[in-house]
Amino acid sequence: MKKDIDIPKVEGVYVAVVNEYNAIYKTQDWNAYIINDKAVDLEVVLIVTNGYAGDKITSTFRKKLDKLPAKSYAKIELMQEELFALNNQFKVSFFEGNQMFDKTYLFRKNTINEKALQPIPLMKVKGVLVK
Repeated sequence: MKKDIDIPKVEGVYVAVVNEYNAIYKTQDWNAYIINDKAVDLEVVLIVTNGYAGDKITSTFRKKLDKLPAKSYAKIELMQEELFALNNQFKVSFFEGNQMFDKTYLFRKNTINEKALQPIPLMKVKGVLVK
């Protein structure tokens, strides 16, 4: 039965954590984004996030986007630096056409930092990216 289930591979959808200036509070904030680098819109995007390491587990955060247009991105959440000592996972599910896609993006503990910054697709900023 399992061999009959088609689970398509997710390509062109990424999660990035970006360090950016918050003009309202005059602080440097770390924000998580979902990026749609595809040429098609994504529908009903569901994102479930949490952090964990050993017996430490954060609360679960859920976000829904009705639509993520082609070649665009959306903010998922503000991340506190204390979370970077944990594994941070983002479970993303979405529809492309009539087909459902699902992928878990994992930022391993201590991988989100200033030294790991790289160019982020579509955003024209630097951050930490998981494909």
